[in-house]
Amino acid sequence: MPAKTGRPSDFSQDIADVICERIANGESVRQICSDPEMPCMTSVFNWLRKHEDFVKQYARAKEAQVEALGEDLLDIADDGTNDWMTRKFGDQEVEVVNNEAIQRSKLRVDTRKWLMSKLAPKKYGDKLDLNHGGSVGLNLINSIPRPERE
Repeated sequence: MPAKTGRPSDFSQDIADVICERIANGESVRQICSDPEMPCMTSVFNWLRKHEDFVKQYARAKEAQVEALGEDLLDIADDGTNDWMTRKFGDQEVEVVNNEAIQRSKLRVDTRKWLMSKLAPKKYGDKLDLNHGGSVGLNLINSIPRPERE
C-alpha cells in the first residue's frame, strides 16, 4: 500500500496536542493550519464537533492563548525599534518619527486587546456599571396642558 501524502485529516491525539500547545502559545488556528504538516482548518473544526475531549483541551488552550496575547501587549508596547527612521534631506541625514511603524504597533496592541476582551470578557471585557445613584420620576399629570375654563 502506498504511503499517504497530504495533510492529515483523521483525528490524532498527538496532532491535537500540538495544535493546542501552539494555540496556548498565542498562534491562531489559521497560522497553525498553514503549516503543511498540520490538518486544514476544516478538519480541525470537524474534530471540534466530533471529539468532546478535544473540545475541552481546545478550550483550555484558548484560555491560555488570552494570557499569551497579554504578554504580547507588553512586548509590542515596549519595543521602540522602528519608531525612528533616517531621512535624507539634501546632504543631511535626519532622524524623524516613523509614524507608520507607531500606528502599526498601536493597531497590533488594539487588536490583541479587542481579541482578549472577546475571548475572556469577564476578565478583560469592558466593565459596565448598571447601577444608578439617582431616582427617575415621571410626573405626567402636571405636564399635560389643561384646557382653559371660561
